[in-house]
Amino acid sequence: MMFYHENRKKKYKTGGILGMNIYTTSKVRNVVLLGHGGCGKTTLVEAMAYVSGLVSRQGKVEDGNTISDYDKEEMKRLFSINTSVVPLEWENTKINILDTPGYFDFVGEVEEAVSVADAAVIVVSGKNGVEVGTVKAWELCEKYNIPRMMFVTDMDLDNASFRQALEDMTEKFGKKIAPFHLPIREKEKFVGFVNVVKMEGRKYTSLTEYEDFPIPDYSMENLKIARETLLEAVAETSEEYMDRYFAGEEFTTDEILGAIRAHVRDGGMIPVLIGSGLTGIGARMLLQGLVHYIPSPAEKTIAGLDLKNNEIYQADYKEDKAFSAKIFKTIADPFIGKYSLIKVCSGVLKSDSQIYNYEKSTEEKISKVYIMQGKTPIEVKELHAGDIGAVAKLSNATTGDTLSTKARPISYGKPEISIPYTYMRYKTKNKGDEDKVSGALAKLMDEDLTLKAVNDVENRQSLLYGIGEQQLEVVVSKLFSRYKVEIELSRPKVAFRETIKKKVKVQGKHKKQSGGHGQYGDVHIELEPSGNLESPYIFEEKVFGGAVPRNYFPAVEKGVQESVVKGPLAAYPVVGVKVTLVDGSYHPVDSSEMAFKTATMIAFKKGFLEASPILLEPIVSVKINVPEKSTGDVMGDLNKRRGRVLGMNSGAKGRQVIEADVPMSEMIGYSTDLRSMTGGMGEFSYEFARYEQAPSDVQEKEIKERANKIEKIEE
Repeated sequence: MMFYHENRKKKYKTGGILGMNIYTTSKVRNVVLLGHGGCGKTTLVEAMAYVSGLVSRQGKVEDGNTISDYDKEEMKRLFSINTSVVPLEWENTKINILDTPGYFDFVGEVEEAVSVADAAVIVVSGKNGVEVGTVKAWELCEKYNIPRMMFVTDMDLDNASFRQALEDMTEKFGKKIAPFHLPIREKEKFVGFVNVVKMEGRKYTSLTEYEDFPIPDYSMENLKIARETLLEAVAETSEEYMDRYFAGEEFTTDEILGAIRAHVRDGGMIPVLIGSGLTGIGARMLLQGLVHYIPSPAEKTIAGLDLKNNEIYQADYKEDKAFSAKIFKTIADPFIGKYSLIKVCSGVLKSDSQIYNYEKSTEEKISKVYIMQGKTPIEVKELHAGDIGAVAKLSNATTGDTLSTKARPISYGKPEISIPYTYMRYKTKNKGDEDKVSGALAKLMDEDLTLKAVNDVENRQSLLYGIGEQQLEVVVSKLFSRYKVEIELSRPKVAFRETIKKKVKVQGKHKKQSGGHGQYGDVHIELEPSGNLESPYIFEEKVFGGAVPRNYFPAVEKGVQESVVKGPLAAYPVVGVKVTLVDGSYHPVDSSEMAFKTATMIAFKKGFLEASPILLEPIVSVKINVPEKSTGDVMGDLNKRRGRVLGMNSGAKGRQVIEADVPMSEMIGYSTDLRSMTGGMGEFSYEFARYEQAPSDVQEKEIKERANKIEKIEE
């Protein structure tokens, strides 16, 4: 079923429903939608789907009926959590739209999408202008060096200001910004646009059609600003144009269009289009821009490693090469099944193909090839190099794996995904659900590479790591709605250590007589700091005259070994202790290895508590990347967290990198606080550095809270 529209005086085929058509590499566009949370990305996707004829009715985020926000959590929370693929057709070209979340906790989804996109559309709300998420989207495009367009949406709203948005973009992103359109309003309604390139007015007669319209007088002032911004962007593309621009010469329309076509693809110009996702106005112009200005995969390069000869494999999205593809995302939904989303890097993937996964050493036949329309798999005959699609139920395949032929095994680099530093403790609500929770979390981790479940054996706790607390809350909700299991999140326990500060000498004697053979062990040991906090203990013996027979030395060390597992102070592991066996006595009949081990444990506990015992807390080295204006707030906050600021270095684009040592216990919940202090622009990472003596108030609180653990050990 194809849709036809009246384009002024001629008819042409614009879009339709995908499935049967085959798209060669040059007829594919892979576009990621980026922007601040709530800026209107998903609504814009719906508008493009409607205008292109993919759907007969435009869905709404509020109604929970959009193509890309299909997950129950997305419908409930009214924002995107997962990246969705929505393929559209326009002018016989397949446009794979990757709709990404805007909230920072779900950055892993964005990074997966950007890793396979050939271009980006950064969506900006005309009401809110450039926001933190806009800047982060731009930085991501810079990092991956992908061409981009800006789309200012919400132009139907009364308080939308394109002029302000344009000024903000030019200030933030420089003279590459090239406004194509300027809004025209009638009776305070957004009805059309001025084509800044051709200096002509257009008024919409329908979602896809418009007619010539005189440029309103009130637009002239803003048009002058927009035109000047466009001409500056054109001038930036060559020295010749720059000289002509400064000489006051005008560029012709053909020269402007030529510069746009040549330099959008290399990132030298950033077109700015306008519209409204809610009304659909402007979606047609965006679709046209994607077809005409952004590169197809045929114009891009990609290289992998040929695992047969260990040489670089230049795939470059060539259709005539052996098949290879990379899995950039996994869907493991109990309702729609498991799908591996792929981008074909070379060759053609057809149904009934034999494919090989080198990472997992598995070869299998795939019966069907799909494209994903949000949550809906649509079977296709084949996928050509550069296209995005899906394969169902691959055994053991995970995100980042490469699929190829066994004759030509290839490996592509895995997507660079943010490391999670926020973590919480979790417990299952219902006894006996541990295995179910473990299985469900494994599936969620297949889908989300920024989610990690860790079993902390030392503190007997299960930990859930993510980018932020909101992500972890969503995980709890998903576990219940998808898999009918419940977990509770709580503050995690921090791994303290115990050690001593002075040297003592103590005796430990274990003597029992209960008829027959008794038990007798007697040791004299010295305890002192070893100076090595990396190791629990050092054991030596300096026994003279056979006071303790040599065959009992291993039993004495075994007593030390068991004593350091849970220290006498707060049941934390002991580190940095030197134990020397110096004397003792034995009984020729009643002494045994068990008796000497027990005597040693008695002596160790007594001596440890006499040797000025202290608690050590873990210290992490933290790097915090923040805008310069936030450095004072961040350093003040670090001081409140008992942190020591070690220095500050200049980062890129007016940012500062603060380095500090901070107690691990003070980093819990830091992600949320840092975002609050920096308006969402702060980023941090940390790694374990060492253990240090905890302040007395921290020690007292910890010892008090752990008193019941000590009682259990004594029992």
